[in-house]
Amino acid sequence: MARVRVRQHVNPLSGKYRQPLTLPNWDTVYSCGDQPLHLDIGCGRGKFLLNMAPLYPNINFLGIEIREPLVIEANEQRDRLQLFNLHFLFCNININIEPLLTSLPPKMLNCVTIQFPDPWFKRSHQKRRVVQPALVQAIADYLVDNGSVFLQSDIQEVAQEMEENFLANSCFKKQHQETWLTENPFPIPTEREIATLNKNQPIYRLLLQRIDHF
Repeated sequence: MARVRVRQHVNPLSGKYRQPLTLPNWDTVYSCGDQPLHLDIGCGRGKFLLNMAPLYPNINFLGIEIREPLVIEANEQRDRLQLFNLHFLFCNININIEPLLTSLPPKMLNCVTIQFPDPWFKRSHQKRRVVQPALVQAIADYLVDNGSVFLQSDIQEVAQEMEENFLANSCFKKQHQETWLTENPFPIPTEREIATLNKNQPIYRLLLQRIDHF
């Protein structure tokens, strides 16, 4: 199957991507709706989740992507593979994080991954970066106690900013003492991760845990 050609970056603050979220009926999306949920924000073509889902049939996976053609392509691939614990959703996560998480069954969100998000290098564009304090707070509100957040980027500045935003929220703490994780805790690398490693370039990884204050 030929790959769909789409723009590498889109502006999440433009009017085109500020439309209300169309939510699916979760009861019909997953064959077992009461399983723990792994949310992958900015999933791109979904290769990470397409490979994770068959390895972990007792976990439901949800990939969020702002470029709709990639979502359509990923769901078609999911259907061909008959993966009933996986779904991809067209969504601008910074606009729709609250309605999305509110729609999910309570106490289901177990893990969140944000891997190689768009860096938006220009200072005037940095407000477009996906990890903003409001996103962090929404994840804190819905992630189960002791749930995990995994972050990685090949841009140190982006990784540091993600770390700062999450650790500024008292609901999160690092699960490791070293500055950056040397290994990916998941058995499946993303396409960007593979390309970065093949160029012998560094990857900056963080594993966080949601902590219970009570």
